[in-house]
Amino acid sequence: MTARPTFPMNAWYAAAYDVEVKRTLLARTICNKPVVLYRKADGKAVALADACWHRLVPLSLGRLEGDNVICGYHGLEFDDTGRCVYMPSQHTINPSACVKSYPVAEKHRFIWIWPGDPALADPALIPDLHWNDDPDWAADGKLIEVKCDYRLVVDNLMDLTHETFVHGSSIGDRAVAESPFEATHSDRFAYITRWMEGIHPPPFWAKQYGRSGPVDRWQIIRFEAPCTVAIDVGVAEAGTGAKEGNRSKGVNGYVLNTITPSTDKTCLYFWAFARNYDLKNQARTHELREGVAGVFREDEVVLEAQQRAIDANPDHRFYNLNIDAGSMWARKLIDRMIDEELGIGTGLPVAAE
Repeated sequence: MTARPTFPMNAWYAAAYDVEVKRTLLARTICNKPVVLYRKADGKAVALADACWHRLVPLSLGRLEGDNVICGYHGLEFDDTGRCVYMPSQHTINPSACVKSYPVAEKHRFIWIWPGDPALADPALIPDLHWNDDPDWAADGKLIEVKCDYRLVVDNLMDLTHETFVHGSSIGDRAVAESPFEATHSDRFAYITRWMEGIHPPPFWAKQYGRSGPVDRWQIIRFEAPCTVAIDVGVAEAGTGAKEGNRSKGVNGYVLNTITPSTDKTCLYFWAFARNYDLKNQARTHELREGVAGVFREDEVVLEAQQRAIDANPDHRFYNLNIDAGSMWARKLIDRMIDEELGIGTGLPVAAE
């Protein structure tokens, strides 16, 4: 019996930061599929199956010549559509000689790939992470290769009460775990909204805020199925109307996350932190990137330990708490997408956005 998939194929997944894809061959595994990425001379990104038609040797072990990939084993040459255009020692090219070419798009500083049905690859479905290249925001981030099921990272981001215990020296405090929250959803999105009013900011936000006195802090999490999480975060002077929309007395950031399944138990975690203050201060951009990287390293340790424990206890049943509402809805929306691909009706109730 075939195991149920853990991720949908008909979706856009981040394969790389735009700066990673150059005039060289870059190997990545996306949704259990080995892929080779490169740029053509005109700058357009290409993604091909990373396995030569002839003997399945990874094309990424070869070289780029013009806009074509030369297999490093027997010299077969493939163009950007995946069609073989040259075979050594013969004039006739086998018409079946080709490798899969994947739909690719470049947006929000990421190279996106669609591993499913190419006919469904609508660029309008690319997740919204516009803060990453919006001139009104300053953003930078990194890629983490995490040895866990991508859904564990989604779970982690949808329940930020763990900040209190995992990130107590930087962004966490008791207010995160103790403040009430609101969970809502639609057919593609799930939201968690939490306000912490009249609190003392934790060390990270105290430094960004740069003033003394109590603040109102917010975390507004938006999950976009199957694997993108944008978190609106910040602090403002207590009682100055931040909750009603006036954030002029504070600082605002977005934690941008998109998690690509690499295999069933590993993932590519792309993240960035964007801010709308002190935009031209590159030193602050660098400091924030490295500071957030340290916070996420703490998450990485926990998540990989969790995956090892899950592997060691395959029959263990997990119980959900109130704080798991966001991750539960995220998983339901992921399952809805998988069920649609499998031709299964979900009966999942949907609320208006």
